[in-house]
Amino acid sequence: MPIEPLLILELAALGLTTGFLAGLLGIGGGMIMVPFISAMLGARGVAPGLAVKMAIATSMATIIFTSISSVRAHHKKGAVRWDIVRGLAPGIVGGAMVASLGVFSLLKGALLYFIFASFVSFSAVQMFLNKKPAATRQLPGMPGLLGTGGVIGFLSGLVGAGGGFVSVPFMTWCNVAIHNAVATSAALGFPIALANVAGYIAAGQGLHYLPPHSIGYLWLPALIVIACCSVLMAPLGARAAHALPVGKLKRAFAVVLIALALYMFYKGINALGA
Repeated sequence: MPIEPLLILELAALGLTTGFLAGLLGIGGGMIMVPFISAMLGARGVAPGLAVKMAIATSMATIIFTSISSVRAHHKKGAVRWDIVRGLAPGIVGGAMVASLGVFSLLKGALLYFIFASFVSFSAVQMFLNKKPAATRQLPGMPGLLGTGGVIGFLSGLVGAGGGFVSVPFMTWCNVAIHNAVATSAALGFPIALANVAGYIAAGQGLHYLPPHSIGYLWLPALIVIACCSVLMAPLGARAAHALPVGKLKRAFAVVLIALALYMFYKGINALGA
């Protein structure tokens, strides 16, 4: 599979879009990246089951770079709860390794399409309704944080997301202020991504049907181009958030996510018959 100019343009457009939306709406780019990367790979002859696995792995890898940029900004404002990061991170690493090194490689690609589509549908409904859990309790002790971290890392590894869809509601439910929860979730994105990517690379070693320029399930051209473009655009999106009606934009974006979820359900059904 050659790295033709059209592919670079497609990946750059995807990176610019996801970076801007991440800054504008505070969403993870994986919900957009995975459907489009899987479509790009499929158009270049990669089997549907493999395409979705590589899309999930590559989406997760971009979080390594975007989380660094994001957490630096949050840390300067003193918003990151590093005590929570220390409590959740060991469980996150364990859960991520179980998902990416074990379960991910064993699951059929068709099932991953359905899992991802369900995750996107749930996230879109929450975004459209703007639902936030009521704060009803305090943070659990170390065993509870370890267990919660394991769940966050495991789910993130299956869908290629940074974990904010679980960690932010969890922290809000435990009386952590929303700005601290968002900042702390950004900091958790780094260990989530690092552990999962290590698992994706190890799990994909020895596969003979991977496309060129791949390391395990990681597709390097997409990672490099998308990471560079998204890091550039995220600050612009964050500045635009102060001038645009973010609430209305989130509802409109939720409708787009539903369309992407339906597309992934469709691809999953096709992959079952492949």
